[in-house]
Amino acid sequence: MLFNSLQFLVFFPTVAALYFATPSRFRWVLLLTASYYFYMCWRPEYVLLIMVSTGIDYFAALKMGACDTKPARRKYLWISLFGNLGLLFAFKYANFASHTLHEIMGVTVAVPMLDVLLPIGISFYTFQTLSYSIDVYRGQRKPERHLGKFAVYVAFFPQLVAGPIERSKSLLPQFGEIHRFEWERAKQGLTLILWGFFKKLVIADQAAIYVNEVYANPAQHSGLSLLIGSYLFAFQIYCDFSGYSDIAIGSSRLLGFRLMENFNRPLLSRSIGEFWERWHISLSTWFRDYVFMPLSLSRPMRSRASIDVVLTISLAITWTLVGLWHGAKWNFVIWGSYQAVLLIAARALRPWVVRATRRARALGSASLPSWIGDAGWIVFTFHLVVLGLVFFRAATVADALGILATISTETVFTSEALLAGLSAVELAAICLPIVFLSAVEVGQGDQTFVNFLGSRPIVFRFAMYLTLIFAIALLGVFKGEEFIYFQF
Repeated sequence: MLFNSLQFLVFFPTVAALYFATPSRFRWVLLLTASYYFYMCWRPEYVLLIMVSTGIDYFAALKMGACDTKPARRKYLWISLFGNLGLLFAFKYANFASHTLHEIMGVTVAVPMLDVLLPIGISFYTFQTLSYSIDVYRGQRKPERHLGKFAVYVAFFPQLVAGPIERSKSLLPQFGEIHRFEWERAKQGLTLILWGFFKKLVIADQAAIYVNEVYANPAQHSGLSLLIGSYLFAFQIYCDFSGYSDIAIGSSRLLGFRLMENFNRPLLSRSIGEFWERWHISLSTWFRDYVFMPLSLSRPMRSRASIDVVLTISLAITWTLVGLWHGAKWNFVIWGSYQAVLLIAARALRPWVVRATRRARALGSASLPSWIGDAGWIVFTFHLVVLGLVFFRAATVADALGILATISTETVFTSEALLAGLSAVELAAICLPIVFLSAVEVGQGDQTFVNFLGSRPIVFRFAMYLTLIFAIALLGVFKGEEFIYFQF
């Protein structure tokens, strides 16, 4: 079931009404039923995978909870890891591994290829339930003994198929809380839902018209068209994914649940490190806590050189895995490795940047407004992000390289190349909402969108609500387009 469907507009109010009408001790039954139904609307038989993953981690955690030491718990952790990652590999990576073996070892090697459809959200709920098992293994939480509530934690419908990837320490206890309907909380949730629909229907799906046109046949388009398409894809994927997160967080908030913030105006980041502190926060912190930190702290480091080597290797491994998490294609491996190179380079160049900044201030440039320097770093970081996204969006590595070559050698400004087959009105319908979004995000500063809007005068708030509603009605794309991250 898609958030941007009439089915969801009937489903969610019905679930919300039933939730607050149901006695608290039975609400987990309603949420579990609704969550499984939500998922089964896509492909019913794949709900069995969620049940298997739930069962593996529930019983492995109980066994770990009965053990006093980490060595005793370790075998049950391995059961959880092999069980969950085995399912993920079989459905997401088996064909990629088979194809790679064919390429490396020749066509005479017979490797069976799985002809199956990738289950929606498998990467998300697999990582969510794995974090629970790892936390129990580390002794950071007690195992959950209520199977029903644990099953709801794994399959909670607002964030089931595209996150945020919640930690059990935060979300699981909330299923034992008593939630009463509160108008202020509901208003905040509805505001986030409206903002998410604006991002998805008006910006992401409008931008997709242009992006899909140029990326479907990159050889048929000019460098300028490909450059504009790449810029627009940055806004498309941001608004598509953060729009989903806003709807998920808003829906949960209306019901009384608190989900973690997943995006914090990432396209206004001043460095690539800051970008990853603001973009898909639940995934970047997951890899930080469960991959990067264990790798970097796995052995004692006695010198500065050894620290640098270990951190560099850990970053490279972590971000290659982040790329693979996104998809079983070399495009994503290259994209993840590119992020690692940027982060490693940023770490190495940091002392030089600090010295250069101090020298510039000593020469008197400190009299310039600070926002000028910040804007320069934001523009620079944005272009680094867009460069990587070319590999993320292109169908193949060859296409990505061809697109970059065309942009760098054949970018000439002409109105025909700029429009890429669209009318000026259609291009304006794509670009003007992006300008509006950017102005709002710059204006809200460090506040969340809900707090920013709540602190404005009532006239401003109603003007914003009306603007978003009219924009969705006039410019929204109502074709039931899937969210981009469903494929991961």
